[in-house]
Amino acid sequence: MPKQSFKVCLCWRRVFKTRVVEPPLDIKNAFYSFSPSGMMTVDDLLRFLIEHQGQKNATKEDAQAIFDSLKHLNIFQRRGLHLEAFFRYLLGDLNLAHPPSKVHHDMNAPLSHYFLFTGHNSYLTGNQFSSASSVEPIKDALLRGVRVIELDLWPNSSGNDVNVCHGRTLTSSVGLQKCLEAIKENAFKASEYPVIITFEDHLNPNLQEKVAKMVTETFGDILYTSETENLEQFLSPESLKKKVLISTKPPKEYLEGNTQGEEISENEGGTVANECQSSSQWNPPEEGEHVPDEDEGKVVPEYRQLIAINARKLEGGLENWLSDDPKKVSRISLSEQKLESAAKTYGTKTVMFTQRNLLRVYPKRTRLDSSNYNPFVGWMHGAQMVAFNMQGHGKRLWIMQGMFRANGGCGYVKKPDFLLHRGPNDEVFDPNLPWDVKTIMTVKVYLGEGWHQDFHHTAFDRYSPPDFYTRIGVAGVPVDKDVKQTATIEDEWLPVWDEEFKFQLRAPELAVLRIKILDYNTTGRHYFGGQVCLPVSELRTGIRAVPLHDKKGNKYKHARLLLSIKFEAP
Repeated sequence: MPKQSFKVCLCWRRVFKTRVVEPPLDIKNAFYSFSPSGMMTVDDLLRFLIEHQGQKNATKEDAQAIFDSLKHLNIFQRRGLHLEAFFRYLLGDLNLAHPPSKVHHDMNAPLSHYFLFTGHNSYLTGNQFSSASSVEPIKDALLRGVRVIELDLWPNSSGNDVNVCHGRTLTSSVGLQKCLEAIKENAFKASEYPVIITFEDHLNPNLQEKVAKMVTETFGDILYTSETENLEQFLSPESLKKKVLISTKPPKEYLEGNTQGEEISENEGGTVANECQSSSQWNPPEEGEHVPDEDEGKVVPEYRQLIAINARKLEGGLENWLSDDPKKVSRISLSEQKLESAAKTYGTKTVMFTQRNLLRVYPKRTRLDSSNYNPFVGWMHGAQMVAFNMQGHGKRLWIMQGMFRANGGCGYVKKPDFLLHRGPNDEVFDPNLPWDVKTIMTVKVYLGEGWHQDFHHTAFDRYSPPDFYTRIGVAGVPVDKDVKQTATIEDEWLPVWDEEFKFQLRAPELAVLRIKILDYNTTGRHYFGGQVCLPVSELRTGIRAVPLHDKKGNKYKHARLLLSIKFEAP
């Protein structure tokens, strides 16, 4: 790509010369310090991996694999790597800041010791008010590693079958059987670890009985059911591999008609009913209201037996909701606003509750556009199921995707020890106390490449190459939140920034490195050029490549950055 022209008018074109980026000074210094002769051998490369990149367990076989990966390039020489070949290796997939990895967390602890990749209204294709319901978002979520799928169960218009939809809205419905089959087909393609289906149940006992039959026949042996109704401790993800679990409130609690604080109240703010409810024979009571039904005395044992994780009915106030029964564990659901209240008033009680029990947090009902909330409020208080709308894109969903790239992308991330620890007097971590700085992360942004291969040459500007700049920052607990920005490199597909930034981290175990590339525009509307979020706890030090992703989280084929990453004591 020696030159590139942009048509300005019928008789005039702007021509830009393109250049080949030279290795930055840091790369040259690193290369010559490990290969003074100007040719890096396998032994030289191994020393570089161990001493400069911090790969203490690197072997000669690892270095040889890098050599072998470069043999197809014209720049490769059998005697060793010269500077250009070494530079190409640093930008390649064998040198990623966060490479694909295997599950490496201890997976034998109870479920309550993990953050779970959790979806909200998993069947919706778009907004929360008028979009279609479909199995496609369920499939997509599971293939991205989501482990908790939410289905809202309503009677169909005839009252003789079960549909999935967002009640009291204009959203369409999809049959429950189709959703169950989609889950079964895709549950374990991205991860072998258990899939939990949370039911928001708006059904009468007859339809609950029908659901029980559908679920048991669809999942068969992969459906996990508990032999005891009251578990003293949850099982581990390892023991539940390739199992599907159902979580909802026991039937009797629905029939009692008290839905205070639970997710059922999320659907009661609308004024327009959809087919899931408009002609139904069974309309759930308004909050706190009890409506008798002729089948009220009928509790369906088959439906109760489905429930592997009991969702507890919320009674009383926040303090009572967060009470920990030593004889049994359960799940509760709080809206994002209720969680914020709990965090302010009952921070340590929330942490203590989540050490044994499951806490699911869901978006407030005004997020009709399928936007999301700050997940760190939940995570820093131990909430395992921070439920997100997966239908759109944006900063918070990117952060969620970044967090769950950890632990091999299996959808389960072990909570930091400080959230699980109890002192001699039963004291737990207090999120409201001051946090000490644990580490300082230094990130140097060298350069970027690959956009001219992934985008049309007028994708960013009709008349010139893009003017890229990088926003780099940390998402995490409030005291760790920080954003920096590089200079703008004008008219260049291969921008070189060579800028360094430092971040003080107090909870690196919960931190996510955020990177976003933008094309500067004088109108103020800067065009998107890629993004990625990576778990800080798993970043590799040294000079590393970082592939970029599109707005939906799909990786570009070529666009990437070259960074250096370093951690040091404060």
